[in-house]
Amino acid sequence: MALMLLQKNATVTICHSATSDLKAMTLQADVIVAAVGKRRILTADMVKPGAVVIDVGMNRDEHGKLCGDVDFEGVKAVASYLTPVPGGAGAMTITMLLVNTLEAAERL
Repeated sequence: MALMLLQKNATVTICHSATSDLKAMTLQADVIVAAVGKRRILTADMVKPGAVVIDVGMNRDEHGKLCGDVDFEGVKAVASYLTPVPGGAGAMTITMLLVNTLEAAERL
C-alpha cells in the first residue's frame, strides 16, 4: 500500500506498534492504513477529523468475534470513511490474490 501511494506522489509515513508517540503521527494523517495486528489499537482520539481509515487488521475480540485494528465504533464518528472488519479491505485482498494467481498461471 505504501509503495502504491508513493507511485501516486503521496507523502507516506510508515509507523508500527512501537513507534514513539504513535498518536502524534496518526493525527497528522489524511489517510491511515491500519495493519498492525493488534485489536482496536487505533482509537478515535488518534484520528484527525475527516481522515480516511482503512482497517486491514484481522483479530478476534474477547468473545471470539472478528475485529480489526481500529476501534470501529469510536473512529466512525471522527473519520470521513472507515472500512469495516469483516467486509472491508479483506474482500479486495482476496480478489487481488486471485488476480495475481491467474496472471502467474498465464505466464507458465
